Amino acid sequence: MTENKNKNEIPMDEEPTILTLHDDEGNEEEFEFLDVIEYQDAQYIVLFPLEEDDMEIVILKVEEIEGNDDEEAYVAVEDEGILDAVYSIFKDRFKDEFEFED
Repeated sequence: MTENKNKNEIPMDEEPTILTLHDDEGNEEEFEFLDVIEYQDAQYIVLFPLEEDDMEIVILKVEEIEGNDDEEAYVAVEDEGILDAVYSIFKDRFKDEFEFED
């Protein structure tokens, strides 16, 4: 999924933040923003899909759009090693707030 979003719009407050992302076919899906994680000189956002019945999170890489430093795109992560590492950091940060199943 990709979405253009101003980087200054990712809030870090206590209110749940809902992001609407568009996939490659233009379909919209809503997610609750959970966290931004730095890993290997890159940023990843952690999202929870609001429409899904299962309890799986989504991890997307944050990429700047060339020629426009104020906007970014969120793209799928194909590397399982990166996904596992980012998820591990997320679990460690939120171990007191969520129950994780391995």
